Amino acid sequence: MQIIIEWVLEHLSYWVIVVFMAIESSFIPFPSEVIVPPAAWLATVSGEMNIALVILCATVGALIGALINYVLALRLGRPIVYAFANSRWGHLLLIDAEKVENAEKFFDRHGAVSTFVGRLVPAVRQLISIPAGLARMGLARFVLFTSLGAGIWNAILALLGYYCSKIPGLETKEQVVELAGRYSHEIGYAILAVVAVALLYIIYKMMKGQKAAKPHE
Repeated sequence: MQIIIEWVLEHLSYWVIVVFMAIESSFIPFPSEVIVPPAAWLATVSGEMNIALVILCATVGALIGALINYVLALRLGRPIVYAFANSRWGHLLLIDAEKVENAEKFFDRHGAVSTFVGRLVPAVRQLISIPAGLARMGLARFVLFTSLGAGIWNAILALLGYYCSKIPGLETKEQVVELAGRYSHEIGYAILAVVAVALLYIIYKMMKGQKAAKPHE
């Protein structure tokens, strides 16, 4: 893994971002903190890349990886998905039945919108596409919610990279990765809390509007 990380940091480009974000978003474990923050940092300090294109390429890659999980789950079905999760290969990819089950429970609790919210949850992000496929969620809604969630997460990582460019003494991509890995999960949970509060407020306003619309008996 360390050799691959070193190669990615050495060869950062738009296509590398797309390919490795697709890998990160599929069932193959790879940290997004290794890709987006150093690319955004590079865009800020050298101008070799454009930070908006970094976010766009990362989101396209994340959508490709999510679609791989979605289609596999849709075509193979629950028994094969769980059999793979419990297999030696599944364990080598850091997948097990408990993780898939937790992702399914998250999807069951939050419905289709979980493909948006789940992209902000570190422990669920890579696997939330599997229950969406198992539940045969509509492709258009899946693409929309996944793209929105992945876009927000990638923007957060890009902002981390931008912030790193303002820190004195931080001069290498490896340092950016270390700092991003330290703070990305906390920021993700904070954003998730904000989203949860916003959703609760929207639900409250909708329920209040429905009550107001009912005729008085």
